[in-house]
Formats: sequence, structure tokens, C-alpha cells
Amino acid sequence: MQGASLRHQQPAPGRKPVPRGASRMVAKEPMSARLPKANFGFLKALFWPVLLVALGFGTYEGAQRLLPYADRPITKISVQGDLSYISPQAVQQRIAPYVSASFFTIDLAGMRAELEQMPWIAHAEVRRVWPDQVTIRLEEQLPVARWGEEALLNNQGQAFNPRELANYEHLPKLLGPQRAQQQVMQQYQALSQMLRPLGFSIARLELRERGSWFLTTGAGSSGPGIELLLGRDHLVEKMRRFIAIYDKTLKEQITNIASIDLRYANGLAVGWREPAAPTAAQPAVAKN
Repeated sequence: MQGASLRHQQPAPGRKPVPRGASRMVAKEPMSARLPKANFGFLKALFWPVLLVALGFGTYEGAQRLLPYADRPITKISVQGDLSYISPQAVQQRIAPYVSASFFTIDLAGMRAELEQMPWIAHAEVRRVWPDQVTIRLEEQLPVARWGEEALLNNQGQAFNPRELANYEHLPKLLGPQRAQQQVMQQYQALSQMLRPLGFSIARLELRERGSWFLTTGAGSSGPGIELLLGRDHLVEKMRRFIAIYDKTLKEQITNIASIDLRYANGLAVGWREPAAPTAAQPAVAKN
């Protein structure tokens, strides 16, 4: 019997022999890999809040130290705007109690409220200008009409009460309930635009308590003023009817017309002026 021959295979050049069976060895890990790693996540989470608190505290302390140097007294008040009815001197006098404050402590809201209480000021804008100045920009009221006997109306239908009303007698006079200021102003603007091409202006527009409208035109190139009785509603349609009939029929007789009643559904009624009384003849002078 031919005995089995054992052959030992030689490892290929350049390759290490692979350990077999119990002779296999485990590679040793370095000590640093086997130790637990330190967790610094909580430190990162704590870093930003602490930094923000430190920055805030530093900013506050710096502001407190610099404030006495930055918060200067107000040395200049600049008044801007297209002013026709009020003077910058009157504005300076009105806000005098406020300007004794410093740059950061001046009460801008209170100053604005004080200025807008002046009758001729419609809107005031107040702001600081570094380092020691306050700029005031004013918008004046635009008087469009008189409201009753004691006030004026601006173009928004808002009433204001200046002292010198006698200087505005030339403005049209609007009347009505106190709650109807804007309504009367809107009707005045609409009707004025319709009458202007005819050469008429509105001297008086009244809304009475029961809702009826009465309009009086001003004397001008179209003749003496006439009264238009407009009724309660459909004012624009009634005015269009008047314009159409005026061009066809009434234009030549306008100097003899005192009033026109437009409260009818499909027409109008004309009230004529009283004829002027003839002047008395001069008495004859007897001759000797």
C-alpha cells in the first residue's frame, strides 16, 4: 500500500500565510480606540447662549457709559412745509415746552399731538436728526368752504375752527347737520364740477334736517345768482336735466330767473324775478 504523501503548499510570493485553527491571532486595537470618547455636545449647546448674554451685557454697559456723551440737548428745530396760514414762529412757540429735553428723551409723539391741535395744521411729522436736531414737516389745512357761521371745511369735508373767519367770506357757504359734513362736501364738489362749464359757481349749498337740498349759484358772467331746489335724492340726474333745458330754453332768460324747482319727475318750474319798479318821474319845474 502506497502511503499518502503530504505536501506543504508554499505561500505565494508577497502574501502572508493565513493562520488556521487555534493558531489564528486577533490584531490588537490601539488603546485610544478602546477607550470611550468624550462628548462635548452640551458645551457647544451652552456656548451660544452664554455668548449672547455676554454680548448683551457688554452692549448695555457700553451704552450706559456712552449715553451721557451721545444724549445731547436739542439745539435746533427745523420747520418744513409749504406754509401759507401759519408761521414757523408760531410753531416754535407752541412746542417750546418740549425742546428742553435731550435728544433721546424728547417726546416726539406728544409734540406731534400738540402741533395737530393747531387749527391750520392738518398733519405733522416729527423726527430726530443726529446729533441734536428735530425736524418738523407740516401739512396745512386746505380751506374749501365755510361750514355754518363758525368753521371752515377742508377738501376732505373735515371742519376746523380758525380765529379769523372774517377773511374767508368769499368761500362758498355749506350748511347741514353736524354729522353730514363729508356728505355735503362731496355733493358740493360733484355739483360744482357740473355747473362750472355753464359759468356758474356755488355760493351756498344746504342740506336740511328732512334731507332736502337747496343750492344757490353765485352772481357772475352768467347773470345774478339763482336758487335751485333739488329735493331729497337723484341730485345728479336733476342737475343734468337742468343743464339740458338751460342750454335750450333758459339761457337767454337767465337774468330774469330767480329760482328753479327741480323736484318734479320729468320737468322743472321756473320762478321769475319781480320786474324792477320804474323810477318815479322827476317833477316838472315850473317856470316863471
